[in-house]
Amino acid sequence: MLDSHFVFIPKQTVRYVTELTECIKVKSSDEDVDDSNEFVKFFPSFIWAVRDFTLERKIDGKDATENDYLEFALKLKHGTSKKVMEYNLPRECIQKFFPSRTCFMFSFPTAPENVSRLERLDPADLSTEFLEVTGRFCKFVFDKSHVKKLKDGYTVTGRVLGHLAKTYVDTISSGAVPCLENAVIAMAMIENQAAVKEGLEVYQSGMEKLKNSFPLELKLVSSEHQRLSGMATQTFMTRSFRDTDGKHLKSLEVINELFDGYLCQNEQASKKRCEDLLSSLSATMTKKLKEGVYAKSGGYDLFCKDLEDILKKYNSQTNKEVKVLSILHNLMTF
Repeated sequence: MLDSHFVFIPKQTVRYVTELTECIKVKSSDEDVDDSNEFVKFFPSFIWAVRDFTLERKIDGKDATENDYLEFALKLKHGTSKKVMEYNLPRECIQKFFPSRTCFMFSFPTAPENVSRLERLDPADLSTEFLEVTGRFCKFVFDKSHVKKLKDGYTVTGRVLGHLAKTYVDTISSGAVPCLENAVIAMAMIENQAAVKEGLEVYQSGMEKLKNSFPLELKLVSSEHQRLSGMATQTFMTRSFRDTDGKHLKSLEVINELFDGYLCQNEQASKKRCEDLLSSLSATMTKKLKEGVYAKSGGYDLFCKDLEDILKKYNSQTNKEVKVLSILHNLMTF
């Protein structure tokens, strides 16, 4: 039977909970304000696993469930004495910070003579009652445990949790009081800067591959720019965290400057290709010009014919070049 003599909550298990108001802050405020009511937004549900439970599970002579036992254990005593206050403090903290509470009572796992070799025991040697509770416990954890979320419902991934843990440790090591709000802001900065970097890498990687095929038709370069720009934005959105004002997303606008650079490189490649082609096609005509062939009788007609031949070959081989006209102008001033 359960009564106050059997209900015992070890102080070391709730010591940190009772000291939270002194060891951590939720909001970044210089004022000495008790914001402990905000902690419940960040805490997980409370699961109390009672090990080696051998008592009769009754309260006031009536059968009690595991959760009944937990709530009975958290029941406060009346009075204001120091002893009563010390008894009530950890219970008040658990009730305050963990509104969702569940209890599992594990019986002794096996016969006493088997305890020394628990890790080598066959499941058949384990208590059926112990295995039944273990099954319910595991199912509850897997089915009911919620993904950790921060304020405003942002999900914490493993990477984000790592950033948070490092921020807390660094803050505590410096002698300051960790602030959940500031830690989230710092972590968001890290994540969003990394998201911008990943987005830019996606864009630049794709454009560098395209660059190997320069010169290309302007329409093709623009189309690939649009596609990669969209991929960069999607990459950013996938990793970004709390970029509520769009400040970091706006950083991706540098892609337009990068695009201008690639357009310039494409034009330079086109210019060189056109110049090389023009030089090759006009080599014979240049030689005739130096030899005075066009200065002889009928030379003008021959000049016009040779020039027309060069124009036809040039236009047929450079119809998609972005610098075809500017280089052609050089030919017309030949």
